[in-house]
Amino acid sequence: MNKPAPAALYESSVTGLTRLNQGKVRDIYEVDHEHLLIVTTDRLSAFDVILPNPIPGKGTVLTQTANFWFDRTKNIIDNHLTNKTLADILPNQAEAEILEGRSIVVKRLQPLPIEAVVRGYLIGSGWKDYQKTGAVCGIALPKGLPMAAKLPEPIYTPATKADVGDHDENISFEETIDLIGEELATRVRDLAIEIYRSGAEYALTKGIIIADTKFEFGLDDDGKLYLIDEVLTPDSSRFWPADQYQVGISPPSFDKQFVRDYLETIDWDKTAPGPKLPADVIEKTAQKYREAMDQLTK
Repeated sequence: MNKPAPAALYESSVTGLTRLNQGKVRDIYEVDHEHLLIVTTDRLSAFDVILPNPIPGKGTVLTQTANFWFDRTKNIIDNHLTNKTLADILPNQAEAEILEGRSIVVKRLQPLPIEAVVRGYLIGSGWKDYQKTGAVCGIALPKGLPMAAKLPEPIYTPATKADVGDHDENISFEETIDLIGEELATRVRDLAIEIYRSGAEYALTKGIIIADTKFEFGLDDDGKLYLIDEVLTPDSSRFWPADQYQVGISPPSFDKQFVRDYLETIDWDKTAPGPKLPADVIEKTAQKYREAMDQLTK
């Protein structure tokens, strides 16, 4: 008799495959020289610290949402998905059932060392930067914009990729040229803005504002560029319900806002180890993730 899939998966285990990396949320395994297995767990991080409680179903929501967007954006850029299934690579059916719905077999590519961040609204660290400097990551903006204002045009504010537990650091477009060359840096910037525009336009028809997001890209051995990692999920993006949006406040969001709000009320210095979460915060967070997927993909 097969073991039923657990309600939540904090850490994966795959017999016969070497785990290459364990990130904040994803476990990555080597399948062969050309393929990787990416398992999206139910781990949750806040303030760059992985918390001890998983959010049931979160990994499945993220995987299905990303796959939806990978399909919608394939006319803009190819992505890392393959037609291989878990059954093709995992002989153990019980393990495959646990990982089903939260795992993908992808092309093995070389990730670029930057996060391609696009902002359409003035919020978060961008709002703090604007209050201090009148700009976001060095990009000058009109004076007098309120919190959560829609920007005249989406702006590209790349960042370096941080190790688990560290913070990503904003860098200038010129610094991305130093890292990956002008031609590739320009292509990544233009593609990131195009994908954001397309996704934000679609999401708005479903009642969701995508305030900002980040993308990752990778290269194959021939230098071809692909969209990788995750796309326009509640983890990589800031989703707001359009019917509750107003400027001047920080709108409610479809993600871990319940967790952030709770953590701000307790005595925790935002360093590891993270505190345990109450059951109601876990359930409300799980519900918000499901709502975002259902609203976008139905």
